[in-house]
Amino acid sequence: MDTQVLLIHVLLYVFLPLWGLAGFADWCCHRATRIEETSGLKESLMHSLMGLQVGIPIIVCLLFRINVLVLLICLLAWVLHEAVAHWDVHYAAPRRRISIWEMHAHSYLASLPLYMLAMIMVINWPVVVDLVTFAWQGQLRLVPLDVPHGGERYLPYYLTFMALLCVFPYLEENLRCLRHALKHGSQPS
Repeated sequence: MDTQVLLIHVLLYVFLPLWGLAGFADWCCHRATRIEETSGLKESLMHSLMGLQVGIPIIVCLLFRINVLVLLICLLAWVLHEAVAHWDVHYAAPRRRISIWEMHAHSYLASLPLYMLAMIMVINWPVVVDLVTFAWQGQLRLVPLDVPHGGERYLPYYLTFMALLCVFPYLEENLRCLRHALKHGSQPS
């Protein structure tokens, strides 16, 4: 197995599932600290936003050829994710206890997107060179792959895994926070 294929397998079968597991661990911590009674819907929506900020580039990378546009999408999403992550902790810290377990989950949730981005850049080094040298001609459109990364069966399995570990739990968290805010007459912020 060549190095490029090995790195792609590490992305698909190690880093992507770890990101989902870290997200689920983080949700468990939010539930344990009763986020709906403390920092509420505003923080919960930040978590959903951060999931989208990493989830969208993941889907784009799985379905489309890596080119300058895809790298720009990934870089922008990563920068925005980092900004919202800082805003999230700044907002939550005075309102609820952030346990050591949640801090560990956050360290994975913050570092794994960076590691994934770095690996994508290493695997696609000529595209990185095109990006930094502004050789963008013909690389500013999404070009679908004939077969998604990981093969035809990977994406449905991965999306199901992420739905069970992250999408449904965070939807539940949003609804729990909204219900609590409405029940207690507070603004669902």
